[in-house]
Amino acid sequence: MWLYEKKLQYPVKVSAPNPRLAKYVITQYGGPEGESSAALRYLNMRYTMPTGKAKGVLTDIGTEEMAHMEIIATLVYKLLEGAPVEAIKAADLGAHYADHGKSLYWENAAGVPWIAAYVSATDDPVADLHENLAAEQKARAVYENLIKLSDDPLVTDVLRFLREREIVHYQRFGETLMEVEEYCRQKKIF
Repeated sequence: MWLYEKKLQYPVKVSAPNPRLAKYVITQYGGPEGESSAALRYLNMRYTMPTGKAKGVLTDIGTEEMAHMEIIATLVYKLLEGAPVEAIKAADLGAHYADHGKSLYWENAAGVPWIAAYVSATDDPVADLHENLAAEQKARAVYENLIKLSDDPLVTDVLRFLREREIVHYQRFGETLMEVEEYCRQKKIF
């Protein structure tokens, strides 16, 4: 189905362990606007798209969102790697550490676990594409917030890359919406 290249889409580096920043960034791993939710949403919605092009766009973007999930996971892991327990407690990640150690877990910045209710699908391709447009804009906004919270220029660089991909996805979904609306307006002769 896919060819998997064993390298990240974008290199991930951090200046030093930073549990406080990891606590914020993890929301793009397991939060409602995060990469996990987006990947599952798009890969699920592709089945009810009426055109091959629309299915292809959802497959492509859903797959890329999985790559972004790997980037975020690597970023959080590196921000926690080597951090002493005292720094983890000071970042208010004690509850996470108690349950998961320094392992990744699908949760938002407040520690609320990921839930399937973050992912929606209606079987209406126009409504679903509008949902995707909104999801990309919300993810972009979260990345902008994270950029403002970041005090590590290396992390900020990665967050900027991911924010720009949200903008590209928004544009592709907009093009797909126009194509699907045109398809739905066409007279069907069976």
